[in-house]
Amino acid sequence: MSRQRLVVKIGSSSLTTNQGALSFEKVTRFVQAIAKLKQAGHEVIVISSGAVAAGFKAIGYPSRPVTIAGKQAAAAVGQAMLMQAYIEQFSKYSLTPAQLLLTRQDFSDETRYGNAYSTLTELLKRNAIPIINENDSTSIEELTFGDNDMLSALVSGLIHANTLCIMTDVNGLYDANPQKNPLAKKINYLPYITEDLLAFAGDSNSKVGTGGMKSKVSAAQTALTLGVNVFIGKGDHPETFIDILNGKGDGTYIGSFVHEPVMPMTKQWIALHSTIAARLTIDEGAEHALLYRGKSLLPVGILKVDGEFSAGDVIEVRNKSGYVIGKGKTNISTDELKVLQDQQKEHDPSKKHKQPVVIHRNEWVPNIKETMK
Repeated sequence: MSRQRLVVKIGSSSLTTNQGALSFEKVTRFVQAIAKLKQAGHEVIVISSGAVAAGFKAIGYPSRPVTIAGKQAAAAVGQAMLMQAYIEQFSKYSLTPAQLLLTRQDFSDETRYGNAYSTLTELLKRNAIPIINENDSTSIEELTFGDNDMLSALVSGLIHANTLCIMTDVNGLYDANPQKNPLAKKINYLPYITEDLLAFAGDSNSKVGTGGMKSKVSAAQTALTLGVNVFIGKGDHPETFIDILNGKGDGTYIGSFVHEPVMPMTKQWIALHSTIAARLTIDEGAEHALLYRGKSLLPVGILKVDGEFSAGDVIEVRNKSGYVIGKGKTNISTDELKVLQDQQKEHDPSKKHKQPVVIHRNEWVPNIKETMK
């Protein structure tokens, strides 16, 4: 088996008791399985839920809190307790865990995004095990990343993982509700995520739709777009992740399982995390050049500008029909573009002249929704 880089996402349901508290027994079993991966020479990044479960009893809640303030208070206490559990268990295998708490803001800011990549890369180089969670204590929106599912997909793309393992209490995806339909069959393999599956996963009456399965399917779709293969399933024994890598996991495999070229970090940030400053409408020639010829966007192909932008801003690009074909980081400002277009009108069209680039092809990303199909 060749050396791989894996992201292992462990959901709350896989780490808690029936009463919703953190199960140290389950933590122990997952650590043992991750240690097996490390002993086999693989790199592992862990996305771990469980901070709220670990902390709510310590501050007097009789059961898992339901308010945002309650969850954030429990997480503030539970983060340290959860990490202490990991530290104690990994120390048995002479492994060092490292905690990273991330928020959406860490992804939307390009500098912080790059810093996260540098930190993770250095930790892996030092043979540490990054353990990542959303910073629940300071996140403004409840479940900003969808119980860490989308966070795990974004991290797997960021660090160019081979495989994302989303561990839950359900052993994969089914073609019907197994609780209601005795003929429901488990889906062992999917080459990609279909729209039908996304809709089915969101059905509250579906077994696949319970326990946040829709967020897991959506996360899998994002990971596939970033060149990462996905496994969704369960397992609580020492060989769990070794079995998954060997094709014997109890769940659903999604993707080609050939490591595709990963979207560069800069393009990932533009596609998934950047804020749009303005919009451009381009002609058919520019559209064809961007989408099919790997060319950059030049001023001559721009028909309309909506909004103001500066050099370095990310702008959305639409075709003549108004369809969003992608977005990219601009090299010039709105005022500079207007000057260039005015100069073009004065040039003799029979004479060729070099045009400055508005969006370079290395900082251009086609519509991410199209690449997910």
